[in-house]
Amino acid sequence: MAIYLSMQRVRFSSPDAYEKFKVVFADTRHHLMKLPGFLHLTWWEHPDDRMWFNECSFWASKEALYDWHTDTYHKHAKAWAANGAIMEDIITNFELVGTRLLRICPCCNELQDKAYDLGQEQAVLREQCPNCGFHFPYMTEQESSFGVFKDLALDPASTNGKEPAAAQAHN
Repeated sequence: MAIYLSMQRVRFSSPDAYEKFKVVFADTRHHLMKLPGFLHLTWWEHPDDRMWFNECSFWASKEALYDWHTDTYHKHAKAWAANGAIMEDIITNFELVGTRLLRICPCCNELQDKAYDLGQEQAVLREQCPNCGFHFPYMTEQESSFGVFKDLALDPASTNGKEPAAAQAHN
């Protein structure tokens, strides 16, 4: 199954509506982490338009995203937002073709350019520089739910010692 990505661009009806949204959104991480197909959620404010907010989420499949959309908490949060908090919500969905990680170590200048499996992104981001052992910075789960991440459980039988399909797709 293909990794599925969803992006939303959101405008709230007022600054107060956004402040109220943050209270509801902060609990989202507790519900997402229970879903087996959830991988990643980030939320940020656009630097050139302080009233434009962006959400990006990654899922193990389109069905996993559907599981979130049918979750009781998500349904209630969406109903609350649609009742006047949100002025506009533009939703775009994609299927993943491939992933690459480009890193240049600030300590030894080692260049890494490699494909990787998005389902194991957190493990990959925690890898040290293979040359000098430098620990690259990475973000952990945030209480605000503006950053929530997890890796899929590894299935040793499915890889048979081969590079994961998501990484192969972009080689």
